[in-house]
Amino acid sequence: MPRMQNNPTYRYHLAALFAVAVWGATFVSTKVLIAHGLTPAEIFLMRFALAYLCILPLARGRRFADSLRDEALLLAAGVCGGSIYFLTENMALEFAPASNVSLIVCTAPLWTALVLSLADPRERMSRRQIAGSILAFTGMVLVVLNGRFVLRLSPRGDLLALCAAWLWVFYSMAVKRLANRYPALFITRKVFFYGLLTILPTFALRPFDVAWHELAQPVVWGNLLFLGLIASMLCYLLWNAAMHRLGTVRTTNYIYLNPLVTILTAAVCIDERITPVAMAGAALILYGMWCAERPQ
Repeated sequence: MPRMQNNPTYRYHLAALFAVAVWGATFVSTKVLIAHGLTPAEIFLMRFALAYLCILPLARGRRFADSLRDEALLLAAGVCGGSIYFLTENMALEFAPASNVSLIVCTAPLWTALVLSLADPRERMSRRQIAGSILAFTGMVLVVLNGRFVLRLSPRGDLLALCAAWLWVFYSMAVKRLANRYPALFITRKVFFYGLLTILPTFALRPFDVAWHELAQPVVWGNLLFLGLIASMLCYLLWNAAMHRLGTVRTTNYIYLNPLVTILTAAVCIDERITPVAMAGAALILYGMWCAERPQ
C-alpha cells in the first residue's frame, strides 16, 4: 500500500481492506446461522433488508436514476452483486468442496483486470502490477488449499462458482459505469433494493420459514446484525466508494485477501488449523499486493 503521507487515497485503500476483512469473516458467521436452521436465501433476505432499512434515511432525495439505461444498470448491480451472486456461491458449496468454491470465486480480480484491460485503456495494468497480482493470486491458492493439495473436480459446483466470480465482474463493471454520475450512497441503496426484489421469487419454491424463537437467540440476531449492518450496509458503501476513487482493478485486487481473513477467522472461532503452506501463501499475498501498489 502506498505511504499514507504521500498518497491522499490511502483512506480508500483502508476502506477496501476493511471491506474484504469483514467479508472474509462472513463465511464463519453464515455457517453459524445455517447451523441454526436458516437457509442461505433467508439469511440473504434478512441481511439485505436490514441494510436497506438502515441506509434508507441516509440516502434520501433521488429515487430513480436519470435514465432507464442507468436504472437497468442498477438492477444488474443488485442481481450480480446481490441476489444471484449469493445464490450461485451458496449453491456451489452444495456440490463442490469449499476449497474449490473459494479458489474459483476469488479469481474475480483476474477476470476483472482482463475485461477492463480490453474495454478501458485507463484501467490497463503495468508490468509491475501484473507481477504483483500473479504473486497475490499464487498466495491466495496456497491459503485456500491450506496444505491440502487435493482439488477434486466437481463440474456442477465449479461451474456455479465460476458464475459467481463472473457475476462479481459484472457488478464491478456496472458500478464503474455509474460511479461518475451518482453518489455511492445512492448506488448502494439501489443495489440493496434490487437485490431484495430479485431474491423474492426464490421463496415461491421454498417459503420463508424462520421461527421467532430462533431469531431471539443472541447468537442468531448478533450474526444477522453483523451481516446486515457491517458486512452489507457499511462494506458495500465503502467498497463502491473505493472503486470510484481507486479504480476497479486496484480495488478488486483486495479480494485476494479474502481467503486469508476467512482462514484466520476460522482458526479463532472454530479451531481450524493453519498450516505453514497457508502462512507462506499469506506472505505471498501481502508481498504481491505491496508490489502492485507501491509507487513507481
